[in-house]
Amino acid sequence: MPAAGIAPEVSAILAVAELFALVLTRMSGMFVVSPIFGRRNLPSYYKVGFAFFLALMLVGSGGIVMPKTSGTPFEFAILVAIELAVGVSIGFIPYLMFSVIYLAGQIIDMKIGFSMVNVLDPLSNMQIPVTSNFYFIICILAFITVNAHHSVIAAIYRSYEFVPLGVYSLSDGVMAGLVRLFADIFAVGFRLAAPMVFAIMVADVALGIISKAMPQMNVFIVGMPLKILAGLIVMIVTMPAMFMALAALFKSIDVETVTFMRGIGST
Repeated sequence: MPAAGIAPEVSAILAVAELFALVLTRMSGMFVVSPIFGRRNLPSYYKVGFAFFLALMLVGSGGIVMPKTSGTPFEFAILVAIELAVGVSIGFIPYLMFSVIYLAGQIIDMKIGFSMVNVLDPLSNMQIPVTSNFYFIICILAFITVNAHHSVIAAIYRSYEFVPLGVYSLSDGVMAGLVRLFADIFAVGFRLAAPMVFAIMVADVALGIISKAMPQMNVFIVGMPLKILAGLIVMIVTMPAMFMALAALFKSIDVETVTFMRGIGST
């Protein structure tokens, strides 16, 4: 907070600058982990500029109240840390929903034989399966199609309604909500991979019957390309259903984010 004994004009400018710094910190924290805005292959100056202008619009819109503190640099540093944690937490919810595609892709690749072929994901800087990378592109298309990126931006604006500046609480209700969300993500991931798992299981049963009926056939040589072919066919056939499932999942981002913000904003 501005120190006493300075001109009112300078004090007002410093107050707005501090408020802008806190808003920009929360915005930047969200952009660190957000699925679309936080991608590492997106130029940094784009992300910085986007966060800057969004924070400028938020401050200009009014309605954001600066918390009452004694104005020491230590207290302001604490506020910055809290706002960064709030922004990261808000961005973590859509990122967690994006992780469902990694789970489904890992299960699918393990069944069709692509588990040893990985590519580098620029978002998480980790090696991910090929199918996960392909599904991730579909996931981004579904994310943009249902305007879920608008929900992420709106969540930052609405966050000040539920989580005022300087407030952050990890209550038992918040942790229970995160556990429930993790369980839902796992369930959706297994549902997305279920058609592929069933198709490969049918292929395994068919290969087992063939190996008994025709012992001279080398099932191991025939089985690998057959599983890949069956997996690709099922992947193409189930693509519209997967797209609709992902779209339905991303439409719930707004509800889940608001529920989470109410939890961390409760005091």
